[in-house]
Amino acid sequence: MISEYFQHIHKLLVAVEKEEKETLLIAAKKVSECIQRAGIIQLFGCGHSHLLAEEVFYRAGGLVPIKPILIESLMLHEGAVRSSQLEKETGYARTFLEKEDIRKEDVVFVISNSGRNPVPIDVALWAKQCGAYVIGITSLQYSKALPSLHPSGKHLWECVDLAINNYSVKGDAVLTHPHVSVPFAPTSTIIGAAILHAIFAEAIVMIAEHGKETPIFVSGNLQEGQEHNQKLIEMYRDRIQLLR
Repeated sequence: MISEYFQHIHKLLVAVEKEEKETLLIAAKKVSECIQRAGIIQLFGCGHSHLLAEEVFYRAGGLVPIKPILIESLMLHEGAVRSSQLEKETGYARTFLEKEDIRKEDVVFVISNSGRNPVPIDVALWAKQCGAYVIGITSLQYSKALPSLHPSGKHLWECVDLAINNYSVKGDAVLTHPHVSVPFAPTSTIIGAAILHAIFAEAIVMIAEHGKETPIFVSGNLQEGQEHNQKLIEMYRDRIQLLR
């Protein structure tokens, strides 16, 4: 099964690179423009999707102006079943969105594999109302196979400025075996992480080619890392309180 899983991941990465490349370039351009106009990149996801917001935050080799919107009740450590139930509650997003500082110069990524639950959709709609450019990372195959649970009847991909397809299958699990009763081995986190890192890598080059200094973290384990990072943290800590 190890080889089979790697083959599936490779196939999906190739599909994303081939089919979504133009979309990824648009996303990178928006990220580049956002940072050049002193905006920040905000990311939100529920359940396992929130891992992608943390994946790119405070990351060696990654962009500094990254703000994950981490709502503990929608993560897993306060109750996995409860978090899944809350994600499906219409109006729950308002309980935390009013406290979030989302501005028109920002780019907001909303990550939801199925793209059908109310909370991620409401976050996307809220961010658009704030004037931010909203990018969704989702599975179109998954979304189109199931009805939306949002009152509007729309899925995430229909509520964002730009939708990126992660090519996950319905249910996310890609492997089967005669002795296993259900599919297993999800892919969305690995593919989602690759999508984000690819977008940010392209954006970094775009910024540099405009002759601007790019805010990139250096590993804190390198001799020059701490001093380098602290200067950049001072630039963004007013907007990104997690940089403390």
